[in-house]
Amino acid sequence: MYTYKIGISAEEHDTFVKASNQANLLQSSNWAKIKDNWGNERIGFYKNGQLVASASILIKPLPLGFTMLYIPRGPVMDYGDQDLVSFVIKSLKAYGKTKRTLFIKFDPALLLRQYALSDAESAPENEHVLSYVKNLEKAGANWAGRTSDIAETIQPRFQANVYTAPNLAETFPKHTKRLMKDAINRGVITTRGDLTDVTEFAKVVELTEGRKGVALRNEDYFRKMMTIYGDDAYLHLAKVNLPKRLAEYQEQLAQIEKDLLETADHQKKRLTKLNQQKASVEKYISEFSDFVQKYDEELVIAGILSVRFGNVMEMLYAGMNDDFKKFYPQYSLYPQVFDDAYQDSIIWANMGGVEGSLDDGLTKFKANFAPTFEEYIGEFDIPVNRLLYKLSQFAFETRKRLRNKH
Repeated sequence: MYTYKIGISAEEHDTFVKASNQANLLQSSNWAKIKDNWGNERIGFYKNGQLVASASILIKPLPLGFTMLYIPRGPVMDYGDQDLVSFVIKSLKAYGKTKRTLFIKFDPALLLRQYALSDAESAPENEHVLSYVKNLEKAGANWAGRTSDIAETIQPRFQANVYTAPNLAETFPKHTKRLMKDAINRGVITTRGDLTDVTEFAKVVELTEGRKGVALRNEDYFRKMMTIYGDDAYLHLAKVNLPKRLAEYQEQLAQIEKDLLETADHQKKRLTKLNQQKASVEKYISEFSDFVQKYDEELVIAGILSVRFGNVMEMLYAGMNDDFKKFYPQYSLYPQVFDDAYQDSIIWANMGGVEGSLDDGLTKFKANFAPTFEEYIGEFDIPVNRLLYKLSQFAFETRKRLRNKH
């Protein structure tokens, strides 16, 4: 009844995954090209000759000729079908033995809970997904459980996901809308870039790395990602032309001063409004005059690199020049990403992981855009070499902890 095939085509795999409600960029065949420091294989699973499950597998070489296999956000299959689940796990284990695999790690695109931040404590767990855990455990997989720390798993178990809709900004909190206006007032313009803009994007990411003390990716990596994914790669850039904006403020000030001279003393309300506008514009002129001394032309102050797969999107990398944090470029960028995604029939744009405590800085920032917070079911292991499995797990966890300290 069931068979499997090693090395199915990228087209067959991608078509199957895109049609699934478990579609995820990390299961796209091109993702393995991005992660080219790992090996890769695609395995299709068939019932009576029809593809019913698929997995793009990353292969990590280990010392002494051993390997670890990792299936990010996969395999893609019906986890409610016990016979299929058992066959897939058994087949993966058999394949792992041919690769001298110690264990296979996977984290299915199965959502345990979804909620608005205000409902986090009361949102129920999906009973169907919990039954899938039992199916996987019965088939021989070990569940890591309800982990909370973002560093405990390879992929975040908690994420902030924005479901696209027309006029989405109307659902944002008031302070988000205010900061969106502040970005416009400071002359922030958001555009979609291309390969020629990668250098400038890499610069703002590098500034973010230095500020946060984290290691993200370099220009070559971003260029490779945009080349491989082509039109499915979305590079959004927030720019400002400081000299031009300064000239506009100076023109505004001249007009306000002219209006003040032409306003009679008894027009108290108008005079108050004009004087408030004058004070605001003078503040901008002072601020921009200092910037123009350092930056004398249009420049990129922030950016986001996202990638589409099917009808879903992952917002993967972001950076900002901290000199311009009061320009609030993120509040111009993120709404534009969501709008462009909606226009391209993308149903959700994942802003990325957050801590399970939901009280970290990332959660607070991402909450500004009214996302749905989502909990994945988490990670599973399939022991292949049972003799070395526990030792290899200890080594893997130790290496992960050391990596997350940096």
